[in-house]
Amino acid sequence: MRNFTKYHFGGQKPDEQVLLVLHRHWFDIISQFFILLAMTFVLIGSFFILPTIFPDIAHGQFTNLFLFLENLFFMFIWITFFLVWVDYYFDVWIVTDQRIVNIEQKGLFAREVSELELEKIQDITTDVNGLIPTFLNFGDLQIQTAGKEEKFIFHNIPDPYEVKNIIMNLHKSSEQKDENEFSEMLKEKIHHDDAV
Repeated sequence: MRNFTKYHFGGQKPDEQVLLVLHRHWFDIISQFFILLAMTFVLIGSFFILPTIFPDIAHGQFTNLFLFLENLFFMFIWITFFLVWVDYYFDVWIVTDQRIVNIEQKGLFAREVSELELEKIQDITTDVNGLIPTFLNFGDLQIQTAGKEEKFIFHNIPDPYEVKNIIMNLHKSSEQKDENEFSEMLKEKIHHDDAV
């Protein structure tokens, strides 16, 4: 496990320690880039093949329209590439010793941040479907909660089984800590009542 002691995020509590910082698996962004690469080959192919099939495109009245459409398609590919990268890079799940923070980028100018206290975890499920996710060990992790947001979902994260184990251990230690604090409080209350 990597060391995240120097990692900080907005809203982090003074005594809170970052244990995991998760992004979607690299295969998720590669698969999206593969589609964009295929579109780029279509663009380049159309630039060389269409003028041979339709000579008016290369030396006729439709030349400017053809170049305009080619540039428009190129701009569409470039913007889509940028949006895919921004969505991948800024979608992040942070696991600390006290809570889980989900930062989800929604387009270029919107971001949604939600958090889940470890005590509110009721159940954790991993979902790894398909040959490639099984082989590369990535998938979804779903946390059932007791709060108003019933499900907390990590999409296409690497090593979901290990992440599940870490979160379950954090949840158990959080419950144990709460039980110890409660028993200490009861002991103090009983000791105080006996002294009076």
